[in-house]
Amino acid sequence: MWVAAERLPQFHHVHPNARLAPPIEAPAEFRERTWTRDDALTEIVRSRLEGLGPVTTSAIADSLSLPRDEIEGALARLIAEGSIMSGSYTPGAAETEWCDRALLARIHRYTVKRLRQEIEPVSSKDFLRFLFRWQHVVPNEQRQGPDALDAVIAQLQGFEAPAAAWESEILPARLEDYEFTWLDDLCLSGRVVWTRLSHTANPAAGGRGPIRTTPVTLLPRRSASLWTRAAPPPVVNVDELGSRARAVVETLRSHGASFYDEIVQATGLLRTQVEDALAELVAAGLVASDSFAGLRALLTPSEKRKPLGKAKRHRRSPLFGIEEAGRWSLVKRTPPDAATKRAYYEPDQDMVEHIVHALLRRYGVVFWRLLQREAAWLPAWRDMLRVLRRLEARGDIRGGRFVAGSSGEQFALPEAITMLRDTRRADSSGILVSVSGADPLNLVGVIAPGAKVPALLNNRVLYRDGVAIATLTGGEITWLVDLEPAEARAAESALVKRQVGSPLLAYLR
Repeated sequence: MWVAAERLPQFHHVHPNARLAPPIEAPAEFRERTWTRDDALTEIVRSRLEGLGPVTTSAIADSLSLPRDEIEGALARLIAEGSIMSGSYTPGAAETEWCDRALLARIHRYTVKRLRQEIEPVSSKDFLRFLFRWQHVVPNEQRQGPDALDAVIAQLQGFEAPAAAWESEILPARLEDYEFTWLDDLCLSGRVVWTRLSHTANPAAGGRGPIRTTPVTLLPRRSASLWTRAAPPPVVNVDELGSRARAVVETLRSHGASFYDEIVQATGLLRTQVEDALAELVAAGLVASDSFAGLRALLTPSEKRKPLGKAKRHRRSPLFGIEEAGRWSLVKRTPPDAATKRAYYEPDQDMVEHIVHALLRRYGVVFWRLLQREAAWLPAWRDMLRVLRRLEARGDIRGGRFVAGSSGEQFALPEAITMLRDTRRADSSGILVSVSGADPLNLVGVIAPGAKVPALLNNRVLYRDGVAIATLTGGEITWLVDLEPAEARAAESALVKRQVGSPLLAYLR
């Protein structure tokens, strides 16, 4: 056994009868300390682990010619100190391995660095092609059936879009033959809620805007509290509302969640006046209903709230009446007190981690530039970066350079990396994909080159193989590439094509 001179005092306690060849002595400064056998063995095992890396108990015992139980005692003392860790670090290891904590962290950093170097970044064009498949907006790859709506909402949770855009553009783009009753069923079952999270900083400057353009998000009910904790508190004071809206607020405060007819009876207002008050409160982010039918009714002119006709009575009748909204209730939000203000500087880790997972599920790959399309009240990138690095260290996600042309750190789900590689290898298909300006895939000026298209319902973007070729802004078409006349006609038809079926579109118009 080879022993360094400064370790001789420790080994004399472990092997008192050992013969030295050549006979040397430890330096004077190392002979002054008094050792016990347990302390000496603990220091020897510690030094072995600092140099060997992952090693088993049997290997340490054999190298020191000591019984296994003595080594296990030394390892237990090191674990109590927190200086070593146990686990399975080597493929095919037959028993538990031990490694110094600092050395293990160093090995992990090398592993992460190697994994990052293995990834070949894709172009922005291929990344957009990937996003179309990831969010199922490619024709013939859309999700089907009411059960798929739950997955779509989970992927889009927290994304804010004009109220009228959800059922006219965003959901039909991802669900084949979308029917509005699917969303009503999810809301009435308590699995999904709709609400407004963002608010105008100055309510006098338009905080109570038109209901059709009010930013609304769909959330799984189980995570709604996390999102409301992340969003800023309402800036609209009840005293700033109209008299009818204040009357409805007082009714809901005193009676709790109430049906439309109950609100009319309690306030003594006309039915149309109650509708106007509810629209004002929805735009202010203060009330919501059990069903999406309540919001849909406020978007629909009263003269159009009627069944589609006797010919379709055998099917489920459309619910565009505000009476079908279920109960109306005040939205529970945290008041803007000092604790809330501190939360913006010290964000809730559970909330930040949930939002990070939601963004990863939405885009597959997350980086700072991509999140410019998201709400301004999301946690700061530096806060999300801490969570992303921790998830990478745990092996839940991968870090590296996934999209070329975008600076900063990037992180991706493992399944997204596989799809990215498949998309890069796939040949161009010439498929045209048209999305609304309010859609999260409106990435012109963010990922795709070109001027940004305002996130408005009637604006549109047309992609071909991940390249934006035309935009529709303010009713005017702007061509971003030169096309042949026949191609231009087909592209124009695809650009203005609506995803939603004609019966629902007639009402939403």
